[in-house]
Amino acid sequence: MKYYLSLGSNLGDRRKNLIKAIHLLMNRGIKIIKISSIYLTQPVEFLEQNWFYNLVLEAETKLQPFELLNLIKEIEKEMGRKTVIEKGPRNIDIDIILAEEKIIKSEKLRIPHPRMHLRNFVLAPLTEISPEVIHPELNKNIKTLFTQSKDNSIIKKLDDNLKSVFNMEY
Repeated sequence: MKYYLSLGSNLGDRRKNLIKAIHLLMNRGIKIIKISSIYLTQPVEFLEQNWFYNLVLEAETKLQPFELLNLIKEIEKEMGRKTVIEKGPRNIDIDIILAEEKIIKSEKLRIPHPRMHLRNFVLAPLTEISPEVIHPELNKNIKTLFTQSKDNSIIKKLDDNLKSVFNMEY
């Protein structure tokens, strides 16, 4: 099954945290197809915190969405993530953004991610790697959602593309 995951970090060595999370996903059998550039992004909702490094990746796995969610939570825990303040600082945050055309609405998991279309820190990197992917509820492609976004938070694409770190070409 094809997934899009959003990764973010605003504590410690943000770049290193993202790389470690990707390695941990790969070590657990998640095949990484594409990785966006890293974006420096302004926090939203809880503003009194460090800016984030965010990226989006395309991945494939045989895991079903709830199994992938459990794996992600294990990785976040292994990396020492602690939630002190809701939407507050964290060394790693991994969210399932899309799972093919699936729509899941449970207390534990929502796919597509319920705020993805409202967040430039998701839309910009996702547009970079897969602009034509369709949001299964809104029936619009990612590029259109990004163009129509009303999110005014600041995002800056860094010259730091991780394709070379993971020996990827696409």
